Amino acid sequence: MQHVSVGDLTIGNDRPLTIIAGPCQLESEDHAQMIAGKMKEACDAAGAAYVFKASYDKANRTSLDGKRGMGIDAGLKALQSVGRANGVPVITDVHSEAQCAIAAEVADIIQIPAFLCRQTDMLLAAGNTGAAINVKKGQFLAPWEMENICTKIESTGNRRILLTERGTTFGYNTLVVDMRSLPQMATTGYPVVMDATHSVQQPGGRGGSSGGQREFAPVMARAAAAVGVGAIFMETHQDPDNAPCDGPNMIYLDQMPALIDTLMSFDRLSKASPLPF
Repeated sequence: MQHVSVGDLTIGNDRPLTIIAGPCQLESEDHAQMIAGKMKEACDAAGAAYVFKASYDKANRTSLDGKRGMGIDAGLKALQSVGRANGVPVITDVHSEAQCAIAAEVADIIQIPAFLCRQTDMLLAAGNTGAAINVKKGQFLAPWEMENICTKIESTGNRRILLTERGTTFGYNTLVVDMRSLPQMATTGYPVVMDATHSVQQPGGRGGSSGGQREFAPVMARAAAAVGVGAIFMETHQDPDNAPCDGPNMIYLDQMPALIDTLMSFDRLSKASPLPF
């Protein structure tokens, strides 16, 4: 079973749960610092490891009018400041081969979006940075197909790989999660991450933007913690209904401390008697 070290943290399917959380996109450095500070405090209180997540650019918005974020230069500067001020690793998306090396200079983990997970040149560019890489399973892939993605990254000599479940396309504007995918992806040996908020997204469900069912995100998180995973990914915001992106599936920031405490209880139970996979 592979462990992935990120800063002072070690992520693994048999390790205490890591929480990956933050806003969908960077809105300002002050806003990111506020969310990171509150999340770090909540995770410390619950005994959870914490990685701050935010995107400097959201390149796959539903419509041309969708807000994309601070951009790579200002965004990476803000991420670096957040990481240093709070003493936490940071993760952010990359959207092209050229961005991989640039983002890896700041981000402890670079994230391959689900829509790009089979792009060989992207995976090779990411692997060649030496950074830890979180690959989101495409909405169109079976969990056992992630083995091929791992092989591509491994060809660069990089085995610092995380695999994320974020739901599977089910008809139009709907995703479903098959919890069997978590142990199935774990057979690769790499840490598995459950994306609890994007898995309740309704892609393009509002016509010009995506909808979501925020009320079910904690359900997905609790279910994954009960199975036993390396990390749980959740987007959070103090005012999701007025967030620039993915508001309908983000969890209210003030609800996170209680949820994280619950997740750690499930995590301790699941890892005390792990299932045989």
